[in-house]
Amino acid sequence: MLENIRLSLQGLWSHKMRSFLTMLGIIIGIAAIIAIVSTIKGTNEQIKENLIGAGDNTVNIQFYQGDYPYEIDYNGIPDGVPVISEETKESLLDLKHVEGASLYTSREAYNVVYYKNTGLSGGRIYGVDRNYLDTCNYIIKKGRGFTESDYKNFRKVALLDESSAETLFQGEEPIGKTLEIQREPFIVIGVIAKSSQFEPVINTIEEYYDYSQNNNGALYVPDTTWPILYSYDEPQSAVLKLDSVDNMTVAGRSAAEILNSKINVQDDTMKYKADDLLKKAEDIQKLGQSTNMMLIWIAGISLLVGGIGVMNIMLVSVTERTQEIGLKKAIGARKGKVLGQFLTEAAVLTSLGGLVGVIVGIVLAEVISRVTGTLMAISVPAAVLAVVFSMFIGILFGLLPSYKAANLNPIEALRHE
Repeated sequence: MLENIRLSLQGLWSHKMRSFLTMLGIIIGIAAIIAIVSTIKGTNEQIKENLIGAGDNTVNIQFYQGDYPYEIDYNGIPDGVPVISEETKESLLDLKHVEGASLYTSREAYNVVYYKNTGLSGGRIYGVDRNYLDTCNYIIKKGRGFTESDYKNFRKVALLDESSAETLFQGEEPIGKTLEIQREPFIVIGVIAKSSQFEPVINTIEEYYDYSQNNNGALYVPDTTWPILYSYDEPQSAVLKLDSVDNMTVAGRSAAEILNSKINVQDDTMKYKADDLLKKAEDIQKLGQSTNMMLIWIAGISLLVGGIGVMNIMLVSVTERTQEIGLKKAIGARKGKVLGQFLTEAAVLTSLGGLVGVIVGIVLAEVISRVTGTLMAISVPAAVLAVVFSMFIGILFGLLPSYKAANLNPIEALRHE
C-alpha cells in the first residue's frame, strides 16, 4: 500500500498541470460544500445567539393563560395557584443540568415609577429573591446589591438597570436618590447590568420582531417588599441557570411539570410554561433547511463532474502506460496488484483535491463572513467527511480504468505503441 501511494505521488508530480486540472473539479465541489455548510452553521449559531444571547444559560418558567403570560394587572390573582414553596424550589434545584434557581414576581412599570416629574414609560418592575442577580448573571455596575438585612427588615430599596437609570435620571447620579413606586418611596442603592452584554444582529423587520428585547428598562425590589406595592400571594415565575444552552428545553419542561403539579385551576389553559427560546431558534433554522440542502446538492454536482474528470484522466493514464502494465504482468504481477495500484492513484488524486478543497472552502467561508457580516462556524465533521467522500469518489470513478488495466493481455500490452 505504501509503495502504491509513493508511486501515485510520483506519477502525479511528473504531470503536475494535468493532475491539478483533474483535481480542480473535486477542489471546487469540496470548497463549495465546506463554504455552504460553514455559512449555514454560522447562521444557525447567529439565530441561537440572537434569541438567547451569548453565554446566557437561563430559562424562564412563567404562568400562562393560553398562549400568553398571565397578566395580573388585567385579570387579578387567579384561584388555585399557590406561592412557590422552598421545598418546590429545592425540587427545581435538584433537576439535572440546573446550577441555580430563583423566584420572582413582575408587572408592567407603566405610570407607576417616577423620579420627580420623570416617569418610567414601559419596562417592568420585578420583586426578586436573594438568588436572582446571581442566577441571571447580573453584576453591580454602581452602588451595591441587595443584602440579607434588606430582605429581613423589609427595606424599601431598589436596583435599576442601565436603561431605566438613564431614562429616569438622564445622566444624574442615581445612587441614594428616592423614587416613587406606586406612590411609595424607594431608595436607589445600585445599578446592575448583565455580566456579558449581547446585542442581536437585526437585518430585517421580521428579525426585529423575533429578536428585539425590551429596551424600556427594568427596576428590581426585594420580594419581601412586593406586598407593599401590590398584593400578597401573587403567582410567581421561576428562572433556572443551566450548565449549557442546549439543555434549556429539557430542564424548562421538567421545571414546568413540577410547578404545574402544585396548582389546582379550573381553566386547563392556565399553566406554567417554559420560555423555550432554543426550540424557537430551531424552528427558525428549519425554515431554511430545504434551501440549504438544495445548495449542497448543487455543489455536489461539481463533485460528480470532478469524478468524471478523474475517470477520464485515469483512462488516459492506462492508455499511456499500457506497455508498463504489460511488463509488470509479464514478470508475474497479478490482476489485484495492478488494480490496487490504479485505484490507489485515483484515491490519492481525489484525496489531495479534497484536502485543498477544504482549505479553499474555509478561506471562502471567511470571505463570505466578512462581506456579509454573518457568523462563520467551521464544521470539523463536515471537513473530515468531505475528504473521505472525495477519496470514495476516486475509488468509485477509478474502478473502470483500474479494471481495464488489470485485464490487459500482457502480450498485446507489450506490443502496444
